[in-house]
Amino acid sequence: MTAIGSFEGKRLAIGFGAGAVLWLCVAAVFAISLSNLSDPMIRYDDYPALFADGDLFWEKTLNEGRWVNYIWHLRKVVTPAWLNFAIYQALWALFAATLATVIVRQKGLTFFKGTLALLILVSPSALLISLWFNTLLPGLGLVAIFGLLACRVSNRTLNLLLPIFVVATFMAYTTFPLLLLAVSLFRQDERSIPKLIGLGALFTVSFVVAILLTYTINWSVHGIFGVPLAEWREATPAHNLVELRSNLPKLWETGNAFITKSSFGLFPAQVFHIALMIGATAVLVRYAPLEALYIYAGLITGVTLIVLQVLKLGVSIPARALIFVWVFYAIAVVRAAEILTTKHAFAGRMACNAALLIVGSFLLQSYKQMNQYQGWQFETRQIGQMINSFEGPILVKGHPMLSASAIPAGVQSDLAFQFRMQHLVGRNVIMCAANEALCKGLGGTLEEPGPLPSISEFEDGAAVRFPEK
Repeated sequence: MTAIGSFEGKRLAIGFGAGAVLWLCVAAVFAISLSNLSDPMIRYDDYPALFADGDLFWEKTLNEGRWVNYIWHLRKVVTPAWLNFAIYQALWALFAATLATVIVRQKGLTFFKGTLALLILVSPSALLISLWFNTLLPGLGLVAIFGLLACRVSNRTLNLLLPIFVVATFMAYTTFPLLLLAVSLFRQDERSIPKLIGLGALFTVSFVVAILLTYTINWSVHGIFGVPLAEWREATPAHNLVELRSNLPKLWETGNAFITKSSFGLFPAQVFHIALMIGATAVLVRYAPLEALYIYAGLITGVTLIVLQVLKLGVSIPARALIFVWVFYAIAVVRAAEILTTKHAFAGRMACNAALLIVGSFLLQSYKQMNQYQGWQFETRQIGQMINSFEGPILVKGHPMLSASAIPAGVQSDLAFQFRMQHLVGRNVIMCAANEALCKGLGGTLEEPGPLPSISEFEDGAAVRFPEK
């Protein structure tokens, strides 16, 4: 098998190798999402993008610097959620297929190319973040386009495009540029340490420019040079070494959350992943040290940015933001397996089996995860049909996020129900927790809700009752 650093003269193979891999990834991602395709789960703060309501998203331009997403919110055409979700998942499949094609450059669908693409595809972080598909659609579109360009243009052209894409994707989601870095690292035709340093410098400068440009836009629009974090993040910014050390528990929290989520909460799986990464690293260091250097250069770059953010800002980073860690992990595992097949047949077969085990089990786990949202989706559809038959105001008493179907779905806010009703039946409901006086005036006393959602009619409208605690 060919190791990184010896791909000269194989540029044409890249352009013609992604088609079959792409169809494999599309089939896999739609199989995972099957139960969620017709009526996809939407997180409460993703609804503004679905409704194309820039006003609801405006605050995040200041607190998160999401200017590309804000522009997306201003579009005139409102497309259905199922279409947005299908396109989002197809774009993730396209990125997985193109990155695998860039790394494993044989023509057509080969075993290692398909395995790598699927291993990238089943990233638990990607599964988690896909529930914000309406908001992140333009950002992932840019990432997928960059991957596609890597299969079509020269390495020099791709490097010239990298700063533009880094700036744009940074304003869509902070860690998306690290996916571009993975593509750029493995697209190089003639690899060497000086070229690695040069690419690293280009990416770093591009990332700094992205930060400064975002800060400048915030200063010109909001009057604040920077991205002040929202209060709900409970940030503890550090101004000296003592405060930096006090944020170390949040760094541990970030890492632990990623390892846990990446193993679907199974401790044996956590041990398996760590052992597999150590083994893959040992193989690469011995047989392909330059390749190992490229992989860890990308991984360390991303991890360093995360560590600096956690320690300096005093916030924990959610596992969904660390997709790049899984991507580099997948690359290391599959490339080590590919190398081992030429060095030690038995060890190579075991490494291939380990990669296939992850792919198979995570396809199943991802499908089960998607199914966990169906209770909430079904229940809210039923409620939507019922309240649509009532005229007058609809009161919501108790907390929808505490219902029996909402808990396994991970519903994060009562606003999810309010937006859901607007989405399903176009009705604006009144949340009594925030409008207690109005609810009393319209619906009489606030009776204690029962354990399950129920609907009762009163003279002027209807009340939907959810658990209180």
